[in-house]
Amino acid sequence: MPQSNIQTVRDVVPGVHLITHGYTNCYVVEAEDGVTLVDAAYPRTWAAVRQCLADVGRSASEVRGLVITHGHFDHVGFAHQLQRCYGIQVWASAEDAHILAHPYRYQPARPRLTYPPTHPRSWPVLGAMVRAGALCVPGFVADHLVDGRTVLALPGRPELVPAPGHTDGELVVHLPDHGAVLTGDALVTLDPYTGRRGPRVVARAATNDARVALDSLGAIAALDVPVVLPGHGEPWRQGTQAAVDAARAAGVA
Repeated sequence: MPQSNIQTVRDVVPGVHLITHGYTNCYVVEAEDGVTLVDAAYPRTWAAVRQCLADVGRSASEVRGLVITHGHFDHVGFAHQLQRCYGIQVWASAEDAHILAHPYRYQPARPRLTYPPTHPRSWPVLGAMVRAGALCVPGFVADHLVDGRTVLALPGRPELVPAPGHTDGELVVHLPDHGAVLTGDALVTLDPYTGRRGPRVVARAATNDARVALDSLGAIAALDVPVVLPGHGEPWRQGTQAAVDAARAAGVA
């Protein structure tokens, strides 16, 4: 399937729906008391999220909050729009407050532009991200900045678990009732900067501290759930420990 298009997978696990736009994932979490959104991809992704809500008999008025796993441009795209147009509140890590407001101002471990010449498999991925709107994402100020491990009083009762390294404030979203963890870019199954697939940490082209990122994989393994839903790439259904083992074996490009 052409990944430059928007794709929706309903019930990627029961009650959780996956929207992919420009090789970037965001999620709709349903519960009896409403809906929680996790990550915001690009500004134009919101139209696909609204369509997903309609397809499952929901509406924007039932969205109780948006959780951001980290502040990079490809995960905060429609956050400001939700705040401004719908009054939907946003939760994120206090450690990422600066890059939430300035989603292009972050310092990776290695220069991003050095990667495409040596990783041609990244070209269609990065091209799709640009076409999706990666170059025009507004910053915003989160309504709630969290420190440490936190269970939110939002639909699905998401537990936010710090997993720094990709950014200082990277969070994973544990959904124990769904047997899943939404890992943002703490653990992906597609690295946009190399085009490599399978569980791994994102390349140093976008990761702040690779050593810390690898150390943080232990927090993901400890959640011990069967399904990993990453910020980039396909779902992983062989459990958190196997995903972490594979990511450690892959190393960091």
